[in-house]
Amino acid sequence: MTKTLLTPLALAALLAGCAVTSQRPPQEAPPPAAFQGSADWQRVPADAQVPEAWWTLFRDPVLDRLQAELVVGNQNLAVALAQVRSARAVVSASQSAIFPTLSLGAGSTRSATAENSNGQRTVSTNNSLTANAAWEIDLWGRLAEGVKAAGASYRASEADLAALRLSAQATLTQSYFSLRTAEAQQAVLERTVAASERTLELTQARYAGGVVAQSDVLQARTQLRSVQAQLSDLRTQRAQLLHAIAAQLGQLPGQFQLPASAALPELPPVPALVPSTVLAQRPDLAAARARQVAAYAQIGIADAAFFPSVDLSASAGYRGSSWSQLVSAPNLVWSLGAAVAAPLFDGGQRRLASAQARASADIATANYRQAVLTAFQEVEDNLVQFSEAGAALALQRDAFEAASRNLELVLEQYRAGTVSYLNVSAAQSSALSAEGNLLSARNRQLVAANVLLKNLGGRLPAETTTAAARP
Repeated sequence: MTKTLLTPLALAALLAGCAVTSQRPPQEAPPPAAFQGSADWQRVPADAQVPEAWWTLFRDPVLDRLQAELVVGNQNLAVALAQVRSARAVVSASQSAIFPTLSLGAGSTRSATAENSNGQRTVSTNNSLTANAAWEIDLWGRLAEGVKAAGASYRASEADLAALRLSAQATLTQSYFSLRTAEAQQAVLERTVAASERTLELTQARYAGGVVAQSDVLQARTQLRSVQAQLSDLRTQRAQLLHAIAAQLGQLPGQFQLPASAALPELPPVPALVPSTVLAQRPDLAAARARQVAAYAQIGIADAAFFPSVDLSASAGYRGSSWSQLVSAPNLVWSLGAAVAAPLFDGGQRRLASAQARASADIATANYRQAVLTAFQEVEDNLVQFSEAGAALALQRDAFEAASRNLELVLEQYRAGTVSYLNVSAAQSSALSAEGNLLSARNRQLVAANVLLKNLGGRLPAETTTAAARP
């Protein structure tokens, strides 16, 4: 019996030298030393630390509270968290496949034979109590590669959750900036409406005194109504932004309210960027790298199918007709066996599965490289946007100051009767447009800083980042 059992094991040992070699994804080229658009960022020390909660640098308590509510209530994050739990269960299942399976069983059957020539039949009772064990020996690494693939997929799910959380936090921050910008523009229009109403009253009085023509009154009324219409549009825009924030927080839009504020957050300092740091801490890149590792592990699984499978099995127990005397030496039964199953012909299915696994690995590699390129593009784009937004902000501030001074001068001239209302209308429109452009420029600079701070502060834990890159 022992010699028979060892025969398939000896054959498997001879074939073990042909075990599948674990496939490793290619190494990437090192990133450049600095971004092209980072020259203007040297004002802040390069070793300055950005907190993981980067939005706290804007020093806005309302924004901090909304971010805390986002993590709890956002339903997209709840879906991603459930996917992480599912991936963790797959890892545990793949790890359990490496170990033997054990089972216990008990049964009782009563049977009768057909009647014989004498018209008699035999009735018997068979009781059993057995224990069974089975184990697939992982000579070719198929199960180990399955554990590696499941682990990489789990790390990718974790990174996906972190990336989705970062994206949601950045989107919420941007929506909050847009809300405050809309409120600031609404305050500007409300002041403009009040000023236009006073100007209309002045024009009507001057018309009644025969100083100006009726066309000045009509033009003043047109100016007032136009600004009031713009104010109505801004109220609609603020309501929609408020509804969007409520949906991000997982709350009903009709029941969510925020006190209005015409003040925009101040721009915080942002440290210089180092590409290797950005790449190491971006969760979307960690997810792409982990999927690449999982895809290469699938190659090992596919290649292992070309080799025989080796299974060990054992069972022991008792069988007898009486439960009271079942556990006794005469009723003891057992078996021990080993089996080797070698594939011979499958119509090319294994070869095609191997080719498909390699193609999937190439896809994962290309996706990872594209994710790296996209990451660099995003940072470069936002560096340019931040720099240009700062320059545009200075220009818009100067334009607003000039337009405001011009409006004051024109109003004085109109009261003195030296210019027509057409000049007042043009000056008011210019001042209103300049202040609106100034607020928009501040919002664009805040949005650019938000994205860049997210890239620096929003990061995976070091152990997760390292594990995601592990082949």
